[in-house]
Amino acid sequence: MPAAVRRHARTSAFAEAEKVISCLLSDPGVREARAQVEAAEAEFGVELCARLQPFQDRYDQAVRDGDAARLAGICAGKHGRWGRICVLDDGHEMEEPHWGRNSEGRPVAWVGSAPDDW
Repeated sequence: MPAAVRRHARTSAFAEAEKVISCLLSDPGVREARAQVEAAEAEFGVELCARLQPFQDRYDQAVRDGDAARLAGICAGKHGRWGRICVLDDGHEMEEPHWGRNSEGRPVAWVGSAPDDW
């Protein structure tokens, strides 16, 4: 019985958290802030594109070739849920922000990372 109670409490807590998060994300101020961040990330991504595009090309080639060794050396920073994968070398964060393409194929640069299961 205690395991069933814990599962129920956990399920209820997650459901309540999802309601709160949905409410916060639907707030007009939060939506505006998100739009501003996305615009800044896109602008910064375009600014860095000329210099960092070779990293995207190398990443694309490694994916096409199934080059696991090359892919293992690429930054682990990503926002996979949002279609972002940093294509720079692992450990670049002191020199460059994360950089890659968004889900629409446009260049984007960002700071920070998030697990795919968020």
